[in-house]
Amino acid sequence: MTKDQHFTALENMYLAAPISELYHPSIEISDSEATIEIEVSEQFFHSAGALHGSVYFKMLDDAAFFAANSLERDVFVLTTSFTTYLTRPVSSGRLRSEGRVVNRNKSQFIAEAVLHDSEGNQIGRGSGVFMRSKHPLSEARGYAT
Repeated sequence: MTKDQHFTALENMYLAAPISELYHPSIEISDSEATIEIEVSEQFFHSAGALHGSVYFKMLDDAAFFAANSLERDVFVLTTSFTTYLTRPVSSGRLRSEGRVVNRNKSQFIAEAVLHDSEGNQIGRGSGVFMRSKHPLSEARGYAT
């Protein structure tokens, strides 16, 4: 399988996940990087009328995760820890999360992600540690070449 086929298969896997039916995301994956976008919806709000922190986490973790999994072509990677910083509230527009791998070794990947609103303002950032699992990508929902 070529790297481009791997990236496409990962994108298909992401979009095939049941939770994607809620967020309707778009995703682009390349070598060590991933970009995810969603449209803000009121169904993602907390009681004060702004985006719930769980959406920030999801956008950041997903972008970092897929940046890491872009470098692993055999098995699903797992998030083992993730630190999230919510830096600005948002209640409308399109969100864009960009993740990239900053370090890797035999057992783990370290990736960072930054989340922006539709005006280009940084609204969150995070970093995580990801490890290889024993779950073959070929058995993951939607991962097909």
